Amino acid sequence: MKPFSLLFIFAAVLSANAYAQQESLDTAAFRQIRNAEMSNSHIPWIAHNITDVSGPRLTNSPGFLRAANWAAETMKKWGMVNAGLEAWGEYGKGYETTEFSISMSAPYKQMMTGYAIPYSASTNGEIHGQVYPTGFFSLFDPTFVDKHKAELSGKIVMISSQAKRKSDFKQYSTRYADSNLVNMKDFYMVSRKEIETDVKYLTLLSQAMDKMKEAGVLAVVLVDNSNRDGTVAVQSFGGQKKTDHENLPQAEICAEDGLKISRLIASGHPVELTMNLKGKFYTDDLQGHNVIAEIPGTDPKLKAQVVMLGGHLDSWNAGTGATDNGAGCIVMMEAVRLLDSLHLRPKRTIRIALWDGEEQGLYGSYNYVKNHFGNAETGIFKPEQAKVSAYFNLDNGTGKIRGIYAQGNAAVKPIFEQWFKSFYDLDAKTVTLANTGSTDHQSFDWVGIPGFQFIQDPLDYEEKTHHTNMDTYDFLQMDDLKQAAIIVASFVYQAANRPDMLPRKPVVKEKFVFDGL
Repeated sequence: MKPFSLLFIFAAVLSANAYAQQESLDTAAFRQIRNAEMSNSHIPWIAHNITDVSGPRLTNSPGFLRAANWAAETMKKWGMVNAGLEAWGEYGKGYETTEFSISMSAPYKQMMTGYAIPYSASTNGEIHGQVYPTGFFSLFDPTFVDKHKAELSGKIVMISSQAKRKSDFKQYSTRYADSNLVNMKDFYMVSRKEIETDVKYLTLLSQAMDKMKEAGVLAVVLVDNSNRDGTVAVQSFGGQKKTDHENLPQAEICAEDGLKISRLIASGHPVELTMNLKGKFYTDDLQGHNVIAEIPGTDPKLKAQVVMLGGHLDSWNAGTGATDNGAGCIVMMEAVRLLDSLHLRPKRTIRIALWDGEEQGLYGSYNYVKNHFGNAETGIFKPEQAKVSAYFNLDNGTGKIRGIYAQGNAAVKPIFEQWFKSFYDLDAKTVTLANTGSTDHQSFDWVGIPGFQFIQDPLDYEEKTHHTNMDTYDFLQMDDLKQAAIIVASFVYQAANRPDMLPRKPVVKEKFVFDGL
């Protein structure tokens, strides 16, 4: 190791220790927060309104706006200031499915488990067509449609990527063991390399869809390949921009229905499907909107500085977005409700943001950061950027908080380790220097503002609820969400009251590329 490297490490350690020695924890406030949450939690009520009452929250859809307006009005009634919807820029068309059904009509009649894919064209009434099965990767062959043009006309194309159901002996829901937490590595839902590959595939898929429409294909049905007992993951990749044209009616069905259809066709029994899809596009307002509200700071010198917390409010449309990411918004709303109701009087301003357009690529948070704080690609920052101490995010399901990703910020690690000592009995104590992607803290990290995502128990997030029809209120773990609200409220309050802002990493001048979906 070079002497310079040793000197740098030594300086970093001294800096981290200096920061850590300054900590004075307001454990009395932590106890107040904990007692209030455990005796009078509003979490079930907030959860019911965001999920059951608002419904699916596809970006710019009526469901999203129901939830956003409810959240803003609710926080205003709690006494928070500057509560409302803030436009972040043009998103595109809103969409909701108003009618949908799919069934097998030959060789016999039977209902199927399926959902419309967002931004699909409508069928304009009920359509009937014989199934033309094909593998997923055949659509990336630019000659596929041309070769099978005559066979495809008048058919419903079914796209499947598996031949049999996988075993499900592994349990769906898990918690982290201590050994997992000690060895936390960088964690991404989808790696940057995988995203770059997917972008190429999506371009080819869009071209194939256009060709199939020209060839007279009636509709496209995708088969879910996750084998989760009737669970169906539903999402889309594009179609919302005002310049995008309507493609084909598209739906996703469960693996069990798709495998049965494949077996019937393979054994010489042609299969026909009946499908009705009616989707409505909304074009009156193409702007996207975040929900913003504040608890004003009380210290004359520090109130211009800000501590932020948030999660994304948008969701996909097969469920009601309970764990992705109703859970994060529920916890963050409960955290600010606790702080406001207890009249704890933070020195710095506390600002909550419920983000829009996360599922399509962190649109809401990324554009908020560009509008308010600047652009790391150009290296030009606005005055507000220097006034934000930290941003805390929650977006990995309904599991309890077990720690936090420090995002390579060595100076903040010993600080958070001290803060977590008050929550060891709640199973939360891990501070890892590892990075995590896939969600809105990345937008802040990009412009040099300390942005953090909490480590959460995985439970059945990836195995059952993420982007699926099972992402509903009944999969929320209320006790875990209460634990999370206690920790988030305490962290935010501590950050708002410590003498200094949290330490920052150097800003790297680079183009914003988010890691994960």
